[in-house]
Amino acid sequence: MMENALNQAFDAFKIEAESILETAKVLDRGEMQKAVEALAKAERIASSGCGHSGIACRHFAHLMCCAERPAHFISPAEAVHGGLGYMKKGDVMLLVSRGGKTDELLTILDVCKQKGAIVIGVTENMESPLATQADIVLAMKVTKECDKYNCQGTTSFAVTNAIFDALQAALIEYTGYQKMDFALIHPGGAVGKRLNAK
Repeated sequence: MMENALNQAFDAFKIEAESILETAKVLDRGEMQKAVEALAKAERIASSGCGHSGIACRHFAHLMCCAERPAHFISPAEAVHGGLGYMKKGDVMLLVSRGGKTDELLTILDVCKQKGAIVIGVTENMESPLATQADIVLAMKVTKECDKYNCQGTTSFAVTNAIFDALQAALIEYTGYQKMDFALIHPGGAVGKRLNAK
């Protein structure tokens, strides 16, 4: 029993690595470029998703703040009860749904389009409403979730975060963001000590 459990554990690394590499193949460079340019220009950035996608979207908002791009996670429930007042024309809303059909997010998408905000969709389903209606689409590819039932959003979560990490890496390069800029806003922890060492 334990041997099987450990095999499952170590197989998870292979499964997630495979999907991240497959995502790099399907992710369109032109769409990535448009996403980086939109994020660099936006006065405000927001992200939203449900479940594991929502947790990943919190990570995305933090990544943006770490590159001094003001960002905020808006829960889907709060978004449709006034939270979308945060969004203005020209701002960016990033929405994540592997299937691209999450009802709560499609309502957010519609309101953002009406307000003139730019919508970036992250999805695997390129035929979905999210993919066809978003201004920019970042494709993901999940070969299999890690659990034996293929139900938990594990690999999906890893792939989504890999896309976000790639976006931040590109954004730092594109905007010319400097290490000492990061040192100023990150004085805490081992990284802060290293960057701020005299």
